[in-house]
Amino acid sequence: MIRCISPIDGSVYAERTPLTAEAAHAQVAQARAAQADWAARPLAERIALVRAGVANVGAMNDEIVPELAHQMGRPIRYGGEFGGFDERASYMAEIAEEALADIIVEDSDAFRRVIKRVPHGVVLVVAPWNYPYMTAINTVAPALIAGNAVVLKHASQTPLVGERMEQAFHAAGVPEAVFQNVFLDHQTTSELIAARSFGFVNFTGSVPGGQAMERAAAGTFTGVGLELGGKDPGYVCDDADLDAAAETLIDGAMFNSGQCCCGIERIYVAEALFEAFVEKAVAIVSGYKLGNPLDPETTLGPMAHARFAETVRGQVAEAVAAGATAHIPTFAEDDGGAYLTPQILTGVTHEMRVMREESFGPVVGIMPVKDDAEAIAMMNDSDFGLTASVWTQDAARAETIADQIETGTVFMNRADYLDPGLCWTGCKDTGRGGGLSLIGYHNLTRPKSYHLKKA
Repeated sequence: MIRCISPIDGSVYAERTPLTAEAAHAQVAQARAAQADWAARPLAERIALVRAGVANVGAMNDEIVPELAHQMGRPIRYGGEFGGFDERASYMAEIAEEALADIIVEDSDAFRRVIKRVPHGVVLVVAPWNYPYMTAINTVAPALIAGNAVVLKHASQTPLVGERMEQAFHAAGVPEAVFQNVFLDHQTTSELIAARSFGFVNFTGSVPGGQAMERAAAGTFTGVGLELGGKDPGYVCDDADLDAAAETLIDGAMFNSGQCCCGIERIYVAEALFEAFVEKAVAIVSGYKLGNPLDPETTLGPMAHARFAETVRGQVAEAVAAGATAHIPTFAEDDGGAYLTPQILTGVTHEMRVMREESFGPVVGIMPVKDDAEAIAMMNDSDFGLTASVWTQDAARAETIADQIETGTVFMNRADYLDPGLCWTGCKDTGRGGGLSLIGYHNLTRPKSYHLKKA
């Protein structure tokens, strides 16, 4: 069984039976059979149906918000994910005509030479639990709009999300075989990929999970898009707006109990501002209310699973044993399980796991740096590269720094945000490929060239 253990109280919130290998192959075959007719529909019709599906998800939001709290612990006070879900899908719908337009090289009496973008066929989307709607829609919406059929496999922690999306899109008129939510175990998923069941696979999750996807696809030449781990840095320059930097970076480190793909996990501060920044950071975190996510007063819910919290506790304990200072006393609501005290650490070094390995929890290490060169070196001293956040009043300085950071996205004076107009991408162990933007469409289609001699 695939079971969702609610972080609220450790009870089984939902369980589903995974498909057998035979049934899984049959459902993929249905998707493949339906895809050509879907791709043959006018682009405007596909866009309208996807938009309607998105709107249907929005109509369910009052039910979805407490479901998310039960499944992965996010407090209901934040209202769910529909704002970002709608923003991303709407942007991709708006640019679809331009992104998928034919590239006309020549259209004369003698020749028609054109490059078209054609769908891969069936796209497998393997989505994570931390932002289960927004991460899924990043690929689901453009893949469907581009003419692909989509098979969605959601994380076991958030099984109701895929069902909600499937219900919403089918009610809008997207054919059942064209968009399918499936429950699969790891072995069956790997077998499907190895059997060339999909034209493209998009995976968001852990580094070991991404490696498993690549191993399954080895030799099949199936395209694989991967967004894996992160250890995203923030750098507070000596001319930064200190209040804004502290507020945004600490929120980026702690929101959603630190369970954000592009959450801030390490912060480097110009020496002159270091003490003041730490003081502000500690004050912010000390004001959080840890508790049941169904309580509107709760600002910090439990981590999605007790074992995730145990990883963070271990990193913090090791750092303190090695000389780091923990600034936040244990909260009364910290139960030693999924409910975890958020933590600010100083006196940390890059020899500590908490500064090198992904924490994916409410902890951040803060270090002083003497100048931009040291900050750049520290930011690049990581196996990961998803985003980085630079705080300065000087845009030219920020761009100069950004040019030297090994990462997928660089923010100036903001953090922890996904702009659908820009390619969402990473480097190093964070993965490869790119979602959203024009490039997202390019990755969900393949170029096909036509060289037509008329005379």
